[in-house]
Amino acid sequence: MKKTIAIIGAGNLGKSIAKGLLKNENFKAEQLILTRRQPETLHEFQSLGVTITSDNRLAAEKADILILGVKPFTVPSILHELKDILESKRPTVVSLATGVTLDEISSLTSSDQVIFRAMPNIAADIQESITCLCSRNETDQQRDEVEDLFNHIGESISIDEALMEAATVLGACGIAYVLRFMRAMIQGGIQIGFDSNTASKIVNQTVKGAAELMIRSEMHPEEAIDKVTTPKGCTIVGLNEMEHHGFSSSMVRGVLASFEKIEK
Repeated sequence: MKKTIAIIGAGNLGKSIAKGLLKNENFKAEQLILTRRQPETLHEFQSLGVTITSDNRLAAEKADILILGVKPFTVPSILHELKDILESKRPTVVSLATGVTLDEISSLTSSDQVIFRAMPNIAADIQESITCLCSRNETDQQRDEVEDLFNHIGESISIDEALMEAATVLGACGIAYVLRFMRAMIQGGIQIGFDSNTASKIVNQTVKGAAELMIRSEMHPEEAIDKVTTPKGCTIVGLNEMEHHGFSSSMVRGVLASFEKIEK
């Protein structure tokens, strides 16, 4: 990755992307520009050699890839502010804004502007994000460059734009669902006798192991569950108790509720 990356509006997600990029030995701090209205909140990056500024135009003028990490309602004003630079310098625009479509972005720039929508999650911080991408007007080289960028912070996949809001729920909101499940497991562990640190260590590694098992074996979760649930055993008793209280249905309803919120 040799391109200069500018992240406009480096909030929690933007900072996670920045941290993930900086952990890759092939990416240099001098290639990264971060903007925020209060740039002093980004001082940790400045000490590493990252350019920190409140000037979005300055960042856009230097960027090969321009990541919009701002709130959805701010996207029109940011693109209006940068429109002349986008037309003259032609950076690749990558929007992280939920619900702002390629059509909407194109209407605020130019019909041939290279645009990507991307939905990573905060695991970018440790280079373990899943990033869903869709795009318009890109060349093969530009697509490779953007995929390479997000592969620096985890794994990327291309999807139809119609699924971007669903990707937000499953990948970005989803990390919070998993963390809430983990917190509940830790609370249960404390109730049955572990101190919080030991319970956390057991739960963290258990969840990590479960995820790696799914990734490496490519088996369906139910197949793995069957290996643990012996007849009249404690696992099936616990699972059935959770299901009696709506565990799976609550998870599905939570996913649907988040999706309906985005759709509205």
